[in-house]
Amino acid sequence: MSNLQVLPGAEPLYSVGSRTGVLVSHGFTGTPQSMRFLAEGIAHAGYTVAMPRLKGHGTTPADMAAATAADWTADIVAAMRWLEERCDTLFMTGLSMGGTLTLWAAGQFPDRFAGIVPINAAVSIDSPDMAALAFAPDAPAELPGIGSDIKAEGVKELAYPVTPVPAIKHLIALGAVTQFMLPRIKCPALVIHSREDHVVPPRNGELIMGAISSAEKELLWLENSYHVATLDNDKELILERTLAFIKKHS
Repeated sequence: MSNLQVLPGAEPLYSVGSRTGVLVSHGFTGTPQSMRFLAEGIAHAGYTVAMPRLKGHGTTPADMAAATAADWTADIVAAMRWLEERCDTLFMTGLSMGGTLTLWAAGQFPDRFAGIVPINAAVSIDSPDMAALAFAPDAPAELPGIGSDIKAEGVKELAYPVTPVPAIKHLIALGAVTQFMLPRIKCPALVIHSREDHVVPPRNGELIMGAISSAEKELLWLENSYHVATLDNDKELILERTLAFIKKHS
């Protein structure tokens, strides 16, 4: 665990409610702040919620540069185990790389989740230039940040202003592994994606829908939000549909 000071607003959330638990994950270079409205809404509905802060996030870019995909998956598993101690039924949702981690968890533990809600999840980045940086010997230490792709005016995401380049290879690896694992997913899935997303290509939503083995799956297109949809104009819709999905499958 990092001993660095956590940025105000980036704190994790663990809330004990009913015997139905929901694991919530933020995304790459972001923090729990991006998912707090959704996580708190789920908790207020009476469910038990675990929203970890992924290693290297919410502190400093240098801290994130030393983190790996294995660290992030370990954080998810730890939160899942916390929920298992308190709950009989588990769901998971996440934004961006948090959506990738949602899919990874459902594929890694195909009998564990009663349902998943990946939001603007990334399994295919579609960026040759980003891929070229993964093992480039002369790669820069940082790139401009990818946070705050939000349509609503005046709303800011608590995210790093830069992207640590050493972490990019781990993002790409996690997405590639998760894409290969999609056929292992068999639980009900509500796949949410913004029609206009400047970070993750919207075709990811259709790719996920076509590859998962879930008998019950739905693709919900968001018409009024960009990438950080959980802070954007459709955040209430996301909460409403997520709660209805959890209620239906609990």
